[in-house]
Amino acid sequence: MAKLLLTVPEAVEALSISRAKLYRLMDSGAIPYLHIDRSRRIPLSGLEKYVADLLAKEIAA
Repeated sequence: MAKLLLTVPEAVEALSISRAKLYRLMDSGAIPYLHIDRSRRIPLSGLEKYVADLLAKEIAA
């Protein structure tokens, strides 16, 4: 079964971006996340939507 929630390091690796960039994207609302205790978890579907939105912007430009 595929993971539904990713840790910050897993999301950083999946997107090939820096940790700081991921936190900026989460804080801006571009990538959704949730708190489990004191840890942030990023839904895989949120990453997929973020990438799809980026692609749509590129195609529209």
